[in-house]
Amino acid sequence: MGSKKESFFWTSYSDLMTSLFFVMLVLFVLTIALLHKRMVATQEQLDKIKQMQKATEKIDPNYFAYDQTFKRHTLKNIVISFRTQSADMTDIDEDTQKKLLNAGKSIRNFMLSAQKQLPEANYLLIIEGQSSKDNYKKNFELSYERALHLVQFWDNNNISFDNMKNCELLISGSGYSSKFRAAKNKDNQRFVIHVIPKPCDFSN
Repeated sequence: MGSKKESFFWTSYSDLMTSLFFVMLVLFVLTIALLHKRMVATQEQLDKIKQMQKATEKIDPNYFAYDQTFKRHTLKNIVISFRTQSADMTDIDEDTQKKLLNAGKSIRNFMLSAQKQLPEANYLLIIEGQSSKDNYKKNFELSYERALHLVQFWDNNNISFDNMKNCELLISGSGYSSKFRAAKNKDNQRFVIHVIPKPCDFSN
């Protein structure tokens, strides 16, 4: 009688271990499958991020250049110089104003092209006003006004970014505190333009 009970116990124990092994095997397979799926998704996201970064190379090189130090595209070949304590766009000569209009158009054209190629991609367009370092108490307000007046100048010439889904426009005034400054103090009576790829969700 005892031998039958012992045989029944070991048979049941064996069945239990087999069932547990099967459950663990299924969980292991599911885990591997989920990890593989996640790795594939992550690689796809990385590919899209690289594609978004590479797209910035198509910004018109006549007006923009990639800055390795700050890892962003910036305005080039356009010398801006406001009068001291002024944010008046008429301080800028007509030829430079034309270049600024062309630069604005090139940014908008880039955004439109990027939106077609990679709809998920987003970019941050920063118009940063600056000022020279002096004793003027309203340098930060002045630098912001310089950036704002450029955006208004574009708007008045039918160059607007308000209706663009992939572009966030940021108007800022860094006064004399920005790290991205000209070597000569007086050359900072200006604004600078940055086009930066913006982190976005590629999981969908």
